[in-house]
Amino acid sequence: MSSGKSHAPADRLGNALTLDDATSLPLVDDFVMGFVSTEARAVNLLALAESDASPMVQAYCAALHLFAESREAAANARPFLEKARAGAARATPREQRFIAAVEAWAAGDIARAIALHAEQAREHPRDLVSVKLGQYHCFNTGDCPGMLRLALAVLPAAADVAYVHGMAAFGYEQCHLMREAEASARCAIAMCRKEPWAHHALAHVMLTEGRLAEGLAFMESVSDTWTGLNSFMVTHNWWHVALFLIDLGRDAEALAVYDRHAWGVVKDYSQDQIGAVSLLARLELAGIDVGARWSDVADHLRQRQADHVLPFLDLQYLYGLARAGRPEAEVLLRNIEAFAPNAPPATRAAWQRVCVPAAHGLVAHARGDFAAAVEGLGAALPRMIEIGGSHAQRDLFEQLYVDALVRAGTDSTLAAAQGVLQQQLNSQPESLRLRRQAAAVYARLGLGQLAGGVPTRMP
Repeated sequence: MSSGKSHAPADRLGNALTLDDATSLPLVDDFVMGFVSTEARAVNLLALAESDASPMVQAYCAALHLFAESREAAANARPFLEKARAGAARATPREQRFIAAVEAWAAGDIARAIALHAEQAREHPRDLVSVKLGQYHCFNTGDCPGMLRLALAVLPAAADVAYVHGMAAFGYEQCHLMREAEASARCAIAMCRKEPWAHHALAHVMLTEGRLAEGLAFMESVSDTWTGLNSFMVTHNWWHVALFLIDLGRDAEALAVYDRHAWGVVKDYSQDQIGAVSLLARLELAGIDVGARWSDVADHLRQRQADHVLPFLDLQYLYGLARAGRPEAEVLLRNIEAFAPNAPPATRAAWQRVCVPAAHGLVAHARGDFAAAVEGLGAALPRMIEIGGSHAQRDLFEQLYVDALVRAGTDSTLAAAQGVLQQQLNSQPESLRLRRQAAAVYARLGLGQLAGGVPTRMP
């Protein structure tokens, strides 16, 4: 309707919008602000999918479908992209570029998508949806400097928005720039106490620096603000709480966090699923009995046998299925092997040279073949960043590798395990988990005097 256009509507961040109906603006703002703040209200926009053919409305709807990270996501997004493209001629250059970026994403051309988001950051630095989406793609391809570049490019023009400082904080942290990461995260939280992405970035800093008790206290102190968030953000921040609890030896509390907060919000969603797999594996590696919990997760992983959206996701689906003893694990493993040579060019090397050997190593670990687990995971670990995920998330694969080294039990594998564990313990002196694991290795190496006095559990 002409009324929308005559008032030159703009979103809450000041970006001009081509809207057919000005009454759509509140739901567009729900998406824009909900997306950058990781709030569930972002999906409210889908109510306009059929009624408003505005190009940006349709592009945003397509992005929401792509975030399902499922085999069907691109096909589900396509009708919205077709509508967005049909209206692109009347859209602004900013909107046209965003549409093109989402089209590239749907087509698997992530390099082009990132380039378009980088261009958008320079030309329209308050298009924070584009920035956050560009960071998502950089994250998934292991391009940590790319994440940081995007945030820093828009910071001068959007320093009044707390969420930009949170985006910068995580970019700094993934680039191992801890002081800058902490300063940016604390700046974001000072501007807006409910900034869960900044909470998350600060949790990463404290975990990396071995500030475990401090990290737990901080995350618990802000957990009252984790309301109205999307399922990924709320489950992932509680996942971080659980990591602190595991390392501090507070087993029962860690299990309770899994049951109450980390699994069960949206069990069909990719990120909830990998969070559950990752946390269950870590609980077991710390010597905690998880009972029958693998079975429930595996029931929801069965749909993932041919997804291949991201290698980082496939590997965790695979371990969950294998650890539950499901035959679908073998199907997924064979599907990964078949898909890897035909993966999109930008990610083919990650699939072939990282995901395939890691997949074999993970299945071997789940089945108790620790020599094969050492071989497969050992081949993949030096390049594991290429499959995406954060340092903390990818640490799962190193923990499984070290566990395989220990359980393989040869002189050479125990020696390798000692080297890894002691280096980790040097930077994580508060970790009772690492102290227990190192003590057991020293005892088996005939160096029991170095294991003396290491407690097995927090009193």
